Amino acid sequence: MGHSQELSEFKRGTVIGCHLCNKSIRDISLLLNIPWTTVGGIITKWKQLGTAATQP
Repeated sequence: MGHSQELSEFKRGTVIGCHLCNKSIRDISLLLNIPWTTVGGIITKWKQLGTAATQP
């Protein structure tokens, strides 16, 4: 398996912006070229915590 990298704040914000524009998780994943599981995780975290920022 490859080494994963943390997404930039901009890319996480873009995921949330696409979600707010009613794009599906699959569409966001294809558009930004990131795994759909990552997109789903970002959206879930944003809904629960109100932020997509990296937590310690």
